[in-house]
Amino acid sequence: MLKLSLTSLLWTLLIVATAAMATLLLDASGEDTQLRPASFNKAMERDLAFQARAAFLQKIYAPVEAQLKAGNPQSALLKLDEVGRNYPGEAHGFILRGEILRGMGVLDQAIANYVRALKLDGDYLEEAGPLSRRTEIRQLVDQGLSELTPRARSNPDNRSLATTIRELHYLQSRLAGGCE
Repeated sequence: MLKLSLTSLLWTLLIVATAAMATLLLDASGEDTQLRPASFNKAMERDLAFQARAAFLQKIYAPVEAQLKAGNPQSALLKLDEVGRNYPGEAHGFILRGEILRGMGVLDQAIANYVRALKLDGDYLEEAGPLSRRTEIRQLVDQGLSELTPRARSNPDNRSLATTIRELHYLQSRLAGGCE
């Protein structure tokens, strides 16, 4: 009799525990998304992280931007090297370097820097993003194809020019929505 009541007590506890877990699971899955804490809202977390990153990049590259606005591209490149020592491999630095070099007329190196930046971070192609450089990249591709393609045809043995044309095609495919 004691054995029977212990067994039935254990089965009863098991059934109650299973019912309680099922109730909790069903209640949690029907929870309104507006009542959830921010940690559960992945979209908001992603947007906040993106905005924080954009603000951080604007802060650390402010001296470079100031030199550019003052019309000192060489000084801007020097400041960019200083910042690059603290943050090596940061895509924004390559974007700015490409922008500066394009303004200085060094098209092949500008293209290479934009390619490097996009391989590190494709967010610069997002149209609505605060870091978007889509328009500048489109203009660079158009300019590069119009200026460099005829030269590449007349000098088919020039390997560096062929590499630059390949990089332009890479940028063109990324603009069209292609991935790496």
